[in-house]
Amino acid sequence: MVSDELWARIEPLLVVQHDPRHPGRPRLDDRNVLCGILFVLYTAIPWEFLPQELGFGSGMTCWRRLRDWNEAGVWQRLHESLLAELNAAGELDWSKAVIDGSHLRAMKGGPKTGPSPVDRARTGSKHHLITEGRGIPLAVSLTGGNRHDVTQLMPLIEKVPPVRGLRRRPDELYADRAYDYDKYRDLVRAKGIVPVIARKGVQHGFGLGVHRWVVEQTIALLHWFRRLRVRWEVRDDIHEAFLRLACGIICFRRLVHLQLC
Repeated sequence: MVSDELWARIEPLLVVQHDPRHPGRPRLDDRNVLCGILFVLYTAIPWEFLPQELGFGSGMTCWRRLRDWNEAGVWQRLHESLLAELNAAGELDWSKAVIDGSHLRAMKGGPKTGPSPVDRARTGSKHHLITEGRGIPLAVSLTGGNRHDVTQLMPLIEKVPPVRGLRRRPDELYADRAYDYDKYRDLVRAKGIVPVIARKGVQHGFGLGVHRWVVEQTIALLHWFRRLRVRWEVRDDIHEAFLRLACGIICFRRLVHLQLC
């Protein structure tokens, strides 16, 4: 499940915690544990049911390693390094960016959940995503299901990471009617970005769908990972770790596709 090419990018980022005074049992191989983490991400299998006979180790071992690597910023650095590779290959379209949000059910509650207005007030969360012009994810965030999309507009712009040490801003930002507030248009302009936001009351079919479909496609790619279709984690940091890891994998797949072309 972890190709040599992907492992070559992840291994240098991993943090190995070892105390020689308390050696304990031999540490399970990081690559095998990563395979277990990806198995959960792809299949949504509960941690406790992770098949140890496949060499992944226990579900708790994989959970702890996911937590520790996330706290060490491994997944964020992986995402940033892959964005840098894509940018060097000319695959990032900085002429525009697109932003959108998506609801998901939160089965066990926890931080960053709330009554979802599109799911009869059931407890839910939201994925908020900003992509560049070709749909490559630049930044992602998690909020409660009752948070308005526009509240994440400026935070997501601020979360777009620097590429090769330089902070790039898209020329234009496309968004749907949920972001139609003049206050936020002014904030976006203050960042040197032209807001192209659909107006409320404009008939569907005469708007920005020809530009906005790329972010909807990327949200669909995120939800292709079954663990991200429904939020099973009570801890928000664990779900966010899966989100960041999935963004990295989407970027890696784009690089692989580029190499095959």
